[in-house]
Amino acid sequence: MIKILIVEDHTMLRESLVTLINSQNDMKVAGFTEDASASPELCRNLKPDMVLMDVVTKNQDNKISANGIIYTSEIRKELPDIKIIIMTAFPEITLADEAKKAGAHSFMDKEMGNDHLLSVIRSTMKGYSTYSICSERPYFAEQLSEKEIAVLRLVCQGKSRKEVAKEMDISEVRLKPLITSILDKSGFDNVMKLAVYLVGNGFIVPAK
Repeated sequence: MIKILIVEDHTMLRESLVTLINSQNDMKVAGFTEDASASPELCRNLKPDMVLMDVVTKNQDNKISANGIIYTSEIRKELPDIKIIIMTAFPEITLADEAKKAGAHSFMDKEMGNDHLLSVIRSTMKGYSTYSICSERPYFAEQLSEKEIAVLRLVCQGKSRKEVAKEMDISEVRLKPLITSILDKSGFDNVMKLAVYLVGNGFIVPAK
C-alpha cells in the first residue's frame, strides 16, 4: 500500500486527489496540507511513502509562496527514502530543471489527468522518473542554456543591459552575444519584447 501525503492549497483539487487516491486498491492518503512549509514535519510524523507536492502553495499567513521546490529539497536531504512528485499548473520554463536539482523523482503538469497521475505514482514508486513537461512551454525553451535563461530572468525583472552584465559578472561586450543567441533561438527581434511575452504568459516569473 502506497501511503501518500498531499500538498495542495486548492481545496477542490485537494479533495479530488484524496477521493481519487483512496479509491485505489494499492494506495491511500496518509495526510494532506495546503502549506508546503508544513510538509517536512508531516513527513517526519506520518512517514508517507510519497509526497504529491504542489509548486505554489499558501503559507500559514495565507500568502502565496512559491516554496514547493524548496521543501522538496529539504525533505530529500532529511528523508531520502520518501518519493516526491512535483505538480504544477504553471508553464514556467525552468521549473522542471529546478525540480530535478531539488531531488524530485518525478514532475508533472496538473492538466495531464487522473490516469496519468496514477500511472506516474506507480512508476515512481517502482523507481522510474517521469518528467511530463508542460505542453504550453514555448518551443524554444529546450534550446536555451542555463546562462541564457539567467539573462532572461534578469531582463524580465526590468534590468538594463548594464545591470544584467553586472549581475552576471560579465562585461556588456560578453553579454551581447548571449542576447543575440537568445533572440536567434526564440525568433524575436528585441529582447524586451521577448521578456514581455515570457512574463505575460507565465513562462518566467520575475523574482520579487
